[in-house]
Amino acid sequence: MSENLSELLGRRGLRENLFERMGQAAAAEGSPNTEALARLADEFLVGKANAFGTATFYDFMKPENKGKQVYLCNGTACTCAGTQPAVRAALESHFEPDSIGHMTCLGRCHENAAFHYKGRNYSGADIDAISELLEGDTISRETYHVGCSHQPVLTRPFAGVEAFYAPWVEALGRAPEEVLERIKASGLRGRGGAGFPIGLKLEFCRKETSEVKFIICNADEGDPGAFSDRYLLEQRPHAVLFGMLISGYVTGARHGILYIRAEYPEAVQKVREAIDSLLEAGLAGPDIRQSGFGFEFKIIQAQGSYICGEETALINSIEGQRPEVRVRPPYPAQRGLFNKPTVVNNVETLAALHPVLSEGGAAWEGLGTGKSAGTKLMCLDGFFNRPGVYEVVMGTPLKTVIEDLGGGFRSPVKALQIGGPLGGVVPVEMIGELTVDFESFAQAGFLLGHASVVCIPADFPMITYIEHLFDFAAYESCGKCFPCRLGTKRGHELALKASAGGYTIDKDLFDDLLTTLEKGSLCAHGGGIPLPVRNILRYFKEELTPYFN
Repeated sequence: MSENLSELLGRRGLRENLFERMGQAAAAEGSPNTEALARLADEFLVGKANAFGTATFYDFMKPENKGKQVYLCNGTACTCAGTQPAVRAALESHFEPDSIGHMTCLGRCHENAAFHYKGRNYSGADIDAISELLEGDTISRETYHVGCSHQPVLTRPFAGVEAFYAPWVEALGRAPEEVLERIKASGLRGRGGAGFPIGLKLEFCRKETSEVKFIICNADEGDPGAFSDRYLLEQRPHAVLFGMLISGYVTGARHGILYIRAEYPEAVQKVREAIDSLLEAGLAGPDIRQSGFGFEFKIIQAQGSYICGEETALINSIEGQRPEVRVRPPYPAQRGLFNKPTVVNNVETLAALHPVLSEGGAAWEGLGTGKSAGTKLMCLDGFFNRPGVYEVVMGTPLKTVIEDLGGGFRSPVKALQIGGPLGGVVPVEMIGELTVDFESFAQAGFLLGHASVVCIPADFPMITYIEHLFDFAAYESCGKCFPCRLGTKRGHELALKASAGGYTIDKDLFDDLLTTLEKGSLCAHGGGIPLPVRNILRYFKEELTPYFN
């Protein structure tokens, strides 16, 4: 049925799509009304059940969102920092409690105390100026460090449109196959978590026969603790657009979509400005520099759903379907958006194509170690003395990142969760054993993933952290497969009962639950959440003994 819907929803292309129309209908009140949804269902010929099922999935379209005026961040970094109760109290002095909603991570993990008001994000000391903010002063005082362990590559200053896009103009004079081989030679692997080689993904799409193909930038950076994609979108947007143009050229795709999360409104503005400058310079559009190749960009603003970071759920979302994970195969490169060949890559992966094309694949491969070539952006949260975004060469000792770049911890920390909520939990005692690369983390039983770092303070109970992880996973599950939909909820219930006291969790039952999630879930959302939980059970056994039997 979903394949038929994909065809149906694709008949009007990208310019008029159901998902955007739903968002527009929700803008006034926070949720589209019944009549508006019924009209959209009739207009797009999808049936009322499909339209209602889609709209009620997203945080910022579901009926519960009506009347919300301000949103409080409830992401892991802000939770561990303990800043949010005071922020909520300050907001409640100006807003009715029912008008305060939540957003799961605003990408302000470097200074916490994050909240969202009237299309803008705030954090740190901004809450102290809430009265002035409500009177119209909408400028956030956000600051964070940007640094690197070497000569900057992804973080180097922008050289101007013509100079920066010179490798793009040069690529247009070469055969797409030649450009693709250069990318493959770099060994560049996806930076969103899975680490799949981008050259192979582009090649798979190139080999597909279709008049229409798509390149999608997955800018739905929902991992609490991660804000490197936000940094690139807001401060280096041309690097991302360059990567999309190159990807389109080598695959034959002429349409590029930037799916940017609703929690990053400032990023939307910066990317739109960058696209306008490209069009003005004749570096994007119908016939780029008389090359015969054209590429059209489109920004789609998400509506609040972590699962849309999974590529097939994201594709469903753009189409206007409920963002549930698709069964694979077929893979998106074979049949993706509107059933057409589609490449989905995250922001940092696309941005890395500029140094690969400007300096050569061998230069990129020369950075890093083994199968982990190039550099990686890492995010350090507010527990560090120098929180921010740091570009490190793959293979850099984790201890160097923590102590030399981040300046160490400003207060006692007992563990780091690296790579988002599905990433491993690393005890501080093991920091010296790891290097920043895929292999080192995997061999030690962790996951590099997005490489975001969330600190767990020494006084934060690990049973509460397990509860938080399961609560997040249950809330954000797409609900398509039983192991994830039911298993994450059962895990949360067990941890909640144990943390409340008077109940101990059966170890064998809990292990069965984790194994079922690992082996039975359709995607990494349910399949990945057992990793950090197992890490905690292993390394914090003594602390957790009272909660298990």
